[in-house]
This record gives sequence, C-alpha cells and structure tokens, in this order.
Amino acid sequence: MPIDAILFDKDGTLFDFANTWGAFGRNLVLRLADGDHARAAELGRVIGFDLETATYAEDSIVIAATVEEIAEVLIEHVSAMSLEELLDVLNTEAAAAPQAQAVPLVPFLDGLRQAGFKLGVATNDSEMPALQHLASVGIREHFDFVAGYDSGHGFKPGPGQLLAFATHVGVDPEQVAMVGDSLHDLQAGRAAGMTTIGVLTGIAPAEALAPMADVVLPDIGHIPGWLAKN
Repeated sequence: MPIDAILFDKDGTLFDFANTWGAFGRNLVLRLADGDHARAAELGRVIGFDLETATYAEDSIVIAATVEEIAEVLIEHVSAMSLEELLDVLNTEAAAAPQAQAVPLVPFLDGLRQAGFKLGVATNDSEMPALQHLASVGIREHFDFVAGYDSGHGFKPGPGQLLAFATHVGVDPEQVAMVGDSLHDLQAGRAAGMTTIGVLTGIAPAEALAPMADVVLPDIGHIPGWLAKN
C-alpha cells in the first residue's frame, strides 16, 4: 500500500543524537553532582554517559527510555532529591538542550507536506520539552500530531502513540511509515503494522536496526528518494 503519512521519532531522528544530547548529559550530571566532577562522572556511568567524551554507550538508558525510567534509575544515586524534583530537573535540562538538526528541517518538512503527507512525532521524551524542541527550530506547525510518553497513548516500544497518530490523521496504519533511530521505534512500528524506516543519526549501528527495519537510511533526508522508488 502507498505511504500517506510519516511518523517520526524525535531524538536521533529529527535531531542528531550525539550533537544534541552530549551537552544535556554533561549539564545534567554536573548539576545533580553540584559541580563535583568525580561524582558527576559516577552519575554519568549510571546512565551510560561518559563525562569526559560527552558520549553515550549504545545501551544507554537515555537513548530510548522515558524520562520517568531515567529518573527511576538515577534516584537511587541522588538522595537529596525526591523523584518529582528529579523529574523536574530532567525535563528542565531536556527542554533547554539546543537541538542539532539531522538535516535542514524546514525545507525537508515543507517538501513532505507539499507532497501531501500527514506528519507526526512520537517520542519517549515528555510532551512539554518535545514541543519546545520543535518550536525552537520553527517546525512545530509542520506536524499534525505530537505525542510524548506522557500524552496518554503509552510509549515505545508499545504501538499506542503510533496507532493514535494513524487515527488522528485518518490513515490506515499500513499506509504509515514509522521512522526512528532505535529498536524501540522500529519495534513499535512493527507492532502497529507500519512500514519501518531506520536512520543512523542516533547511536545504534545499521546492523542493530536492520532486523526490524524495512530499510535503513543514513538520515531522514533520504526518505523522499526511497519512497519514490517503492
């Protein structure tokens, strides 16, 4: 069936993961450690983040987990805060993270909309910072639907956000492409009965994504060309 709608993950898909979230990780662990570098490095290891290189391990919880899941891992190591206070810090730091676009997003999304595609975002980030990230680069209005893990549709790898998008735009799931940089994204796409497109602007290598992807592309900029051939 033809693809009539495209649903994007946010981090590592619309935005390059390493260039966006390295500064977030550094700022977060230093804030939680009150500037104590050794303590910050310990907290970084808890979430799979290397403070010295500002990079994430391939299995870092930050890559695909929800903010609550990250907080639940960190809270055991941040005794001075309640879980609610930690969640607030995580959301505040996430919302403030400057976003590195995977490709120039305004012309890319303009092209997809002009071609008639319905567009959405499904992220395991919270809805509030997600909307701020999209607005910060001028693309909030390009999307018909934006869902975070806390928007009421569940979170990936569950299919709830994806099916909610399909319903919202009135497109059969079989006519939707789910685009993401992690197995969580692609597993959710498969569970929803959608075409799955993996991209390499996250942490996962092509060989990790390939089993769950109908295609793995270097970045989202290659999607129109791939769709035109299929």
